[in-house]
Amino acid sequence: MAFTDKNTEPYSGEDLNRYIDKALQVSPPDSKIRNLSYKIIKRMFQPQLINTNKIPAKPCLFVANHAMYAVDGPIIGLPMLAEQGRFLRALSDKFMWNSINESALLNQGAVIGHPDVCSALMENGSDLLVFPGGAHEATKSTKEKYTLLWKERYGFVKLAAKHGYTIVPTAIVGPEDFYRHLVEGADLPNSLIGRALTRVGLINENTRSDLMGPIPIGLFGTLIPKPQKCYLQFGEPLDLSKYKGKRLAKKTMVNLRQQVADEIISMIQPLIDKRDAEQLQSGRIRRFLTK
Repeated sequence: MAFTDKNTEPYSGEDLNRYIDKALQVSPPDSKIRNLSYKIIKRMFQPQLINTNKIPAKPCLFVANHAMYAVDGPIIGLPMLAEQGRFLRALSDKFMWNSINESALLNQGAVIGHPDVCSALMENGSDLLVFPGGAHEATKSTKEKYTLLWKERYGFVKLAAKHGYTIVPTAIVGPEDFYRHLVEGADLPNSLIGRALTRVGLINENTRSDLMGPIPIGLFGTLIPKPQKCYLQFGEPLDLSKYKGKRLAKKTMVNLRQQVADEIISMIQPLIDKRDAEQLQSGRIRRFLTK
């Protein structure tokens, strides 16, 4: 079974318990590689953390909009650790995980987005980061940039309520402009590249459609991201402590999720306007490189 197949489950039973124990033992990375990565991100993308005063001191669930191919993970994770001392455990798609990369991903803070894993981390008092749109939002088309594609997903609300967590709506602008799309995901199967992937078996009738994303083109036609400035704004926290241990009615879940979505949406356009205004004031070289 290929890792892109719909029914692939990398962890279950005792192996899932082993994974959870291992995830709980991870501490914030403190290494030369981490420090170098943070310096590169600060130099290239100049991420600005806005309204950090709104972030409660207690453990939180940060809920954000997603950029293509999850390039936004380090953009928020490393500055939050270096500047705010918050080690965000980012929930990631199951297709990313296998026995070879497990330790490397865990040590960077990532965890598989499994309810049991999330519950264990919340019981442990960890900060979590979730992109409810998941892979579907990370493979969206150019015309869908900076939109929320959350479908009917309520898992993050259920888990936050179950553990009495506070949700921090988070808007991210910048990473979606790292690349332009050479081929859109919807067009990939019928493209030259798609037909080649089909011949080698990476695309078949069991392949998840949300993993067929666009072909990205970055700086000078390479896969290097354009040095676009990034903005991360934190909205009004949503304290769900009164729901702890309770079973939420569907209407309540819908309302809570909409509150989070509305808060994120309300921040995105002003951040885009801020980005555009500051871009006009930036140097000629940066303006050229981000076109």
